[in-house]
Amino acid sequence: MSELQQKESQWKSVYIFGGVAAILSLVAVVADIVIGSSTGGNLSQLPQTAVERFSQFQQNAWLGLYNLDLLNAVNQLISIPVYFALYAALRKTNKPYAMFGLIIFLLGTTIFVANNTALPMLELSNKYAAAEEPQKAMLAAAGEAMLARGEHGSLGSFFSFLLPTLAALMMSLVMVQGNIFSKANAYIGIVGNALMLIYVILVTFAPAVKDMAMAFAMPGGLLLLVWMILFTIRLFTLGNSRDGN
Repeated sequence: MSELQQKESQWKSVYIFGGVAAILSLVAVVADIVIGSSTGGNLSQLPQTAVERFSQFQQNAWLGLYNLDLLNAVNQLISIPVYFALYAALRKTNKPYAMFGLIIFLLGTTIFVANNTALPMLELSNKYAAAEEPQKAMLAAAGEAMLARGEHGSLGSFFSFLLPTLAALMMSLVMVQGNIFSKANAYIGIVGNALMLIYVILVTFAPAVKDMAMAFAMPGGLLLLVWMILFTIRLFTLGNSRDGN
């Protein structure tokens, strides 16, 4: 009996740790919304070439890093304990699918962080600013290669955004099956993640309608914010409960 209680106590610490990480992730999401709104949030207004990116870095390095999804990459790492806590909470509801959702999220996070070009582009920008004219063409070409691999909306970054969104959608679907999280929490997550999935597909495969895609991203992002708030509260409740329910 004491061994069982010890195991449940360990899971409770996972819930609390996941809840704390979820708060940090929420802060990052709110920061993303605020920064995106203050800078226009218009994908077509972003620098389109490597040289334009280099120029933006020299004018405002933080904005250049933000526009290349550094904040999103950091948030992906912060969210690892969150998804492990969601798996822990949902393991008694549908362990195979909860585990599958966690694996998809970890795979997506790995691809996202590995493909993120924010810091390499900053380094290239500094070299470009100090380079002689013959070297600038080579650095610009290197920058274009970086953008093809990790620019927001590029084919190279498609799976970086697709997999975490699918993982969140899967976790929401598992939430519906049990009574650990409320049905409202589950359905808000399903709708929010479905809208974000549409946004990711549109900005990747229909560049001409990138700005229209924001019509899906804005409500989707707000719904995901509510989804995160609700499951964060529930994680703390699970972590502080006597029986872990």
